[in-house]
Amino acid sequence: MGTQQLSITLNGEPRGITAANVADLVQLLELDIRQIAIEHNRTILARSSYEKTPLRDGDAVEIVSFIGGG
Repeated sequence: MGTQQLSITLNGEPRGITAANVADLVQLLELDIRQIAIEHNRTILARSSYEKTPLRDGDAVEIVSFIGGG
């Protein structure tokens, strides 16, 4: 059985995705886990919880990228 299409809000924009959990979303978006922070339904997630946090229709996800410089 494949992963079904979900409708979530990603960084304030509606988006259709096929990701079962937050870790799948990170992989789908090709993000470096070491350079981001994720808020799922107004809760900031620890990296260790990404695989354990399922995504469902209507979820709100905010992803912040850290950019180094100096």
